[in-house]
Amino acid sequence: MNEQQKDPRVYLALERTLLAWIRTGLAMMGFGFVVARFGLFLREIQAVERAAPVQSPQMSLWFGTALVVMGVIVNVVAAMNHRHMVSKLRAGSWDIDQPGNSGVAVALSLACAGLVVAVYLLVFR
Repeated sequence: MNEQQKDPRVYLALERTLLAWIRTGLAMMGFGFVVARFGLFLREIQAVERAAPVQSPQMSLWFGTALVVMGVIVNVVAAMNHRHMVSKLRAGSWDIDQPGNSGVAVALSLACAGLVVAVYLLVFR
């Protein structure tokens, strides 16, 4: 067993990383809930102003639901990645040169979602 396998700081760093990913997933789920319910808020405001039934914006429900699902996926992938990294450390097969792609994948997914929302807001103002 080498020094890296014995050092508790390495495992604690993995725990902190897992908790950061969990916070990210929870934030995405919370923001998705707010976005999904924002359409309901807009409908109520329009109904008060016009005093007539108004069609609810359905896109906020879909965008919000997509963010909640992405948050769930982030948490599941974080848990799987954590278990995988711990097992690699225990086996002594962890390679420092192996890049992590989870952060890049989440960032690109959120950038695409933001772009879609921006286009939607510009087209349907």
